[in-house]
Amino acid sequence: MAELRFFFGTMGSGKSTQALQIRHNLTKSGLACMLLTQLDRRNGVVSSRLGVSEEATVIDGTVDLHRLVAQEHADRQGVHAVICDEAQFYQPGQIDQLARVVDELDIEVYAFGLLTSFQGLLFPGSRRLMEVADRRSELQVEARCWCGARATHNARLVNGRQVYEGDLKVVGDTAEGAHGTSEGDRASATVTYDLRCRRHWLAGRQDSAQDSLFDDVPSLWTTT
Repeated sequence: MAELRFFFGTMGSGKSTQALQIRHNLTKSGLACMLLTQLDRRNGVVSSRLGVSEEATVIDGTVDLHRLVAQEHADRQGVHAVICDEAQFYQPGQIDQLARVVDELDIEVYAFGLLTSFQGLLFPGSRRLMEVADRRSELQVEARCWCGARATHNARLVNGRQVYEGDLKVVGDTAEGAHGTSEGDRASATVTYDLRCRRHWLAGRQDSAQDSLFDDVPSLWTTT
């Protein structure tokens, strides 16, 4: 019987690498797979930081995934597995559609994604996967904070400063100097992402709050 499986981890935990490995193993065995992504580092490609990549179908929040897979299943006379990268960005309704793919079409679904956003909150898509998936597995490749502790949080930096507010979907990079894009018009800012342990993710919030105290009282620091 087919299952909906959710694999989650922080950045750098090997999500895309494992997604590509599963696809490789299945296709090598002669099984037909669909590889889906949303907001990957390059349009139409699922890429691993180890340098492996494969072409993929790019979807957005308006796509009916059950209809998409059912049509492909009919056209190709059989799809054996659907592999979903960047699953945290899928709409909750699309996760339910993937559950229908499993239950009604008997097709395996493997979903890979982040669990929490830069705000420290569950992504809506990831939350729904935790609710309905048959299996939930945290990837065991441990990424590390700059201090050496196990990384548990993804931090967003705008022009080098950690932020806790903004659009949920902003594509940046894990390398310093990459320019981010978003659903809004924020392409002028330099958006990067880094890994933090809980202690240093929270420390960034405290530092931001401390700085804001002085933003409102500049007269205390002026001389006459």
